[in-house]
Order: sequence, then structure tokens, then C-alpha cells
Amino acid sequence: MTKAELVSKVAMQTGYDKTTILNVLESGMGVIKKSVASGENVYLRGFGSFITKVRAEKIARNITKSTSIVVPEHKIPAFKPAREFSVDVRK
Repeated sequence: MTKAELVSKVAMQTGYDKTTILNVLESGMGVIKKSVASGENVYLRGFGSFITKVRAEKIARNITKSTSIVVPEHKIPAFKPAREFSVDVRK
């Protein structure tokens, strides 16, 4: 499902126009992005959590040149679905 399809479905279910739904969706995603980027986790009860994970420093290999490089510790965004969400998907 694309963002446009999501906006259309929510607009049909709620009766609001698509531009309003798109603005709400865009601002919601923007808040989540800024929160996770600043290190703050976002918890949506019944849906899941947007969290920041830390990847440890590691040594990577370039096979074609037979060299090793050090990949520094870095943060990545992650999503952990809620238990109810996981159960609904398994059905």
C-alpha cells in the first residue's frame, strides 16, 4: 500500500477530505522522524514502537581488494510491532 492509497482509505473511512488526511499523516510522520532522530522513542499502544538501535563497531572486509576497514558505531531507526499487531498479522 502506498501513501496515496492509505490517504484514500482513511479519507473514505473518516469522511474528511484527502488533503486534510495527507497533512495530518505528513505531520505525524515528521514528528516521529524528529523524535527518533533526537534519540527519543515513540510508543504507539496497540501498534508498535519506533526506537533507535545502536550498532556496535565492527570490522568489514572489501573482498575485491582484500582489505579490512573499521565501521564505526552508529545508530539506526527500528520498528518493533506491538504484540496485538503481530497476532493480527499472523491470522
